[in-house]
Amino acid sequence: MASLMENLIEVLALESDEYEKLLDLSQKKTPFIVSGDLQNLQKITDEEQFLVSRVSNLEKRRIEITADIANVLNKDVETLKLANLIDMLSGRPQEQAKLAEVHDRLRNAAHGLQRTNEQNKELLTNALEMVEFEMNLLRAMKAAPATANYTKGAYNAGDTMGVGEGRFDAKQ
Repeated sequence: MASLMENLIEVLALESDEYEKLLDLSQKKTPFIVSGDLQNLQKITDEEQFLVSRVSNLEKRRIEITADIANVLNKDVETLKLANLIDMLSGRPQEQAKLAEVHDRLRNAAHGLQRTNEQNKELLTNALEMVEFEMNLLRAMKAAPATANYTKGAYNAGDTMGVGEGRFDAKQ
């Protein structure tokens, strides 16, 4: 049982490290979202994908170890939580402290990651809404009515309002 706990603590510590790296990347991503720097945003997204695959592998190991611990303790693996394990280790204060510390680290990193991802999601949603607004504005300009300008011969010489020289200034 002691080696299973050590393995669990080790896997959780590694998982915490990876989540903290993901949190750092998510925080670095925010200014690139604001500035619209797609190249750097893509680099960070690629790094995130690599870290997510590592977290997934660690999660599989954690599930296996937790199942083994549940078998040894004769508990249901679905109801066995880290908080329960921490309470069960009251007779082993060193292991209990290590497990509690790594549990807190993992929880804090996951909450921070969730908060940062929600913020980034909101920024991306706002950016998409702005793009949609600008596209609608461009469509409306092309569909604007003609002006009522007439020549000396009473022919309509009006131009379409809002359309000048057929150019679009993307920086504006």
